[in-house]
Amino acid sequence: MYLLVGLMFAILYALIAAISTLAGVKNFGFFAGLAVFIVFIQYMIGPKMVELSMRVNYVSEDEEPDLHRMIGELAENAGIPKPRVGISNIQIPNAFAFGRSKRDARVCVTRGILNILNRDELRAVLGHEISHVRHRDMAIMTILSVIPLICYYIALSTIFSRGDDRGNAVLIGIIALIFYFITNLLVLYGSRIREYYADAGSVELGNQPQHLATALYKLAYGSAKISKRSLKEVEGTKAFFVNDVSAAREDIKELRDIDLDMSGTIDRDELIYLREKEIKLSTSDKLMEILGTHPNMVKRIKHLSSLA
Repeated sequence: MYLLVGLMFAILYALIAAISTLAGVKNFGFFAGLAVFIVFIQYMIGPKMVELSMRVNYVSEDEEPDLHRMIGELAENAGIPKPRVGISNIQIPNAFAFGRSKRDARVCVTRGILNILNRDELRAVLGHEISHVRHRDMAIMTILSVIPLICYYIALSTIFSRGDDRGNAVLIGIIALIFYFITNLLVLYGSRIREYYADAGSVELGNQPQHLATALYKLAYGSAKISKRSLKEVEGTKAFFVNDVSAAREDIKELRDIDLDMSGTIDRDELIYLREKEIKLSTSDKLMEILGTHPNMVKRIKHLSSLA
């Protein structure tokens, strides 16, 4: 992750160096400042936007004592303040964490997830979300997302420019556009790293890998039953979820090969068997993963098997 952050800022430095070499671009500072300002505004109002789009209602300990108890215990084990606890009134079974910092964090579950997971599985999912908060993933991904935005504004301001220096400006715009696509892919890569890290963090907090693996399996099944219209409603916020709900149907096909006894769960023996098994992804699966915010599900369960 440190290497990725270093690479992202190296790309930004290279772009600025290219601009300087090609005689610079007028108003570069303005557009860079505007990009940072937009991300800052997004960072400040982001939690409220997530609350509205996910239809979050915060609940008290009297309303949801078990949920509060699990989140409180996990937060204490992680050494962070207890996040606010909320329930999202959407049927897609999942959980998510958001906020600006550890002290501002919120951990929410959907109504759907409470109907399909047992206590151990739910605790493992909540441990995953608490780990996101513990690792400051929200801040890290916000910082990384600034760089593609800066590249985009540089490209937008130069590639269609006019004037005596149009040739250099267009060249800079093309370079910035190429960097925009590259850095976007790197941001997605960073998001997938954070998911692996949060899975490991859940295990560090005392949850068994098979419980998280089974939870992911059940969440894929639950998401596959949701209508396409409902999935489109959360398209802009699905990166917050524990798994990629859009890929649920494909995930099920792959996970069936892991569920050897067809019990609908992934137990410790099945994880240990998977640990010794070589995973081969098709070209389409590799491409889908590159363009996704979450790791390929089989690779992810394979990672959990290494922790069993």
